[in-house]
Parts: sequence; C-alpha cells; structure tokens
Amino acid sequence: MSACAGSDWDADLLVRASRSDDQEGARLLAPIDLQVIKACGVTFAGSLVERLIEEQTRGDAARSDEVREALLAAIGPDALTVRPGSADAQRVKSLLVGRGLWSQYLEVGIGPDPEVFTKGPVLSAVGFGQPIGVPQFSDWSNPEPELVLIVDSSGTPRGATLGNDVNLRDVEGRSALLLGVAKDNNGSTAIGPFVRLFEGDFTIDSLREEVIHLAIHGDDGFSLTDTSNMGQISRSFEELVRAVHGAHHQYPDGFALFTGTLFTPTVDRGRKGEGFTHRLGDLVEISSPHLGTLSNVVGRSEEIPRWEFGIGALMEHLGSVR
Repeated sequence: MSACAGSDWDADLLVRASRSDDQEGARLLAPIDLQVIKACGVTFAGSLVERLIEEQTRGDAARSDEVREALLAAIGPDALTVRPGSADAQRVKSLLVGRGLWSQYLEVGIGPDPEVFTKGPVLSAVGFGQPIGVPQFSDWSNPEPELVLIVDSSGTPRGATLGNDVNLRDVEGRSALLLGVAKDNNGSTAIGPFVRLFEGDFTIDSLREEVIHLAIHGDDGFSLTDTSNMGQISRSFEELVRAVHGAHHQYPDGFALFTGTLFTPTVDRGRKGEGFTHRLGDLVEISSPHLGTLSNVVGRSEEIPRWEFGIGALMEHLGSVR
C-alpha cells in the first residue's frame, strides 16, 4: 500500500521518499488496514531463554549474563528442544517444577498452548521507512524480526510479510502482566514492505525454512547482524493460526499474525554484561529472500509522528472520496 493514487509512480522514487522526513509526501504505508494485529510469542527455544532471563533479572539488564549462565546450567541442553505439548514436554515440566524452576514462559514455550496476544490496534502499524518508537521510560529494548502471516476471515493464510515486534525487555521483565506496556506503544509495530500473496509456486510451504536477516547500524558506529531460520520454530504456522482463530474467536476482517522470533540480541553495546539495547537513530533492516526488506529508524515514541489515522479517520476519508 502506498500514499500514491493510481499506478503511475516510480518504485525507486517511492522508496527514497519513504526514507525521508517528509511525512506529507508520497510514501509506503504498512500493507494492512482493518486486519487485527496479533502475535505469538516464545515460539523459538532461543527466545524462550531470553524471556526467562528477563523474568529472573526482573528487567535488570546488568544481571543478564550472570543469569543466562546459571539458567542454562540448571535447565540443561535438552529441556527446551522438546515438542511443545508432547509427553516429553510434560516430563520436562514435572522435572522443572520439582526443582522450583517452572515459569509462565516455560508454560507457553513447551506447554500445550502458545502465547497469543494483540500486538497493536487496527491501523496502528508503521510501514517501510517510517520511524519506529521506543518510549522514554524504557532503558532496555530490542527489535524482534518476524515473519508475519496475513490470514483471512476463514482462518486461511493468504500471504506473508515481514514485521518488527519492537520490545521493551525491562518492562516485560518486571512482570509478564506488563506485556501490553512492553509491546504496544507509538511506532512499536512495523510491517512491510509489502504483502506477498500465496500464488503459484509461492506457498506457505515456501516459508517453512525462510531465513530472516537482521541488521542494526547505529549512529555510534555500532553494527550487528544475525539471522533467524523459520525451520527452528517450535510450532507449525497452522498450529499458531488455530490458536488465534476458530470457534473460540472470529476475525471478520482477517488478521496479521506475528509468528515469533529466534533473535534476541545479547551482544554488549555498552557496559560488559548489559547486552544490547536500542539507541536513538538506529537503522533496523529486516529482510528475507521471498519478502524483501523492511527498513526503519529508531526514535522516541513520544517524539515521532503521532498515530492519528484511526478507524474514525478512515471512515471520514472514505466518505469524502468521490
């Protein structure tokens, strides 16, 4: 979706315009509109470890290395590789409960039901080139590069795109009940650059081994690259969709579903042991072979353009179109 009317536009020019600070000119928008923005979390073993670390440190980044080492030694290498909801997973759960190590994150990581939450309101996502937001009250934040399924009202995936589930680790680490505060802020949901529909040789099966690349470049000279392989996801796309949509919950306008991330950056950016956190001006690029590149720059949620085009504004706009 773009802010240009008609088909007479130049793609390269539109990409350059989308990266500019001009919020009034033609630019790429998030390629969804009335779809609810849902997300599944803790769908990779690596991200499960990091959620446990946030919980154990109570959101204190300075303790992350210490807790990570102790936690992995206590849990062991096999506990997080079992199939969620299986008999093996139940045995692991019983073992960890006996050691006093059970956690709400382990429950959704290897238990029968995945974590499902609403990432952001309808029409709140930003698109390619638009700034993403980290609020002033957070000191420990990171991107979460994810594959996003576009699902219709019948629960059938119709296409896919890329997303950045911007996350506040210090907030969620204090309490999982603060998930809405950690996940839903101005500019905290980026989707794009486009939706690729399943058609011909491109099907949902094409994405089961998709490799998602992340690159972060900071104004301070910091640079980080990493990858997530969707082949390592612990639950199938179909299982995640069923957890969201069914007899228990309908979505008449469909929904966009963030499927989770393998990536949680642990490289020290500042003081040793504090790991990674965003800084203002970070360029975040998420890309994959089938779905292109989503590019955004980090700003303050309180200072980037306000989200003002909601459902009421959409209805008013549609009513004015002749």
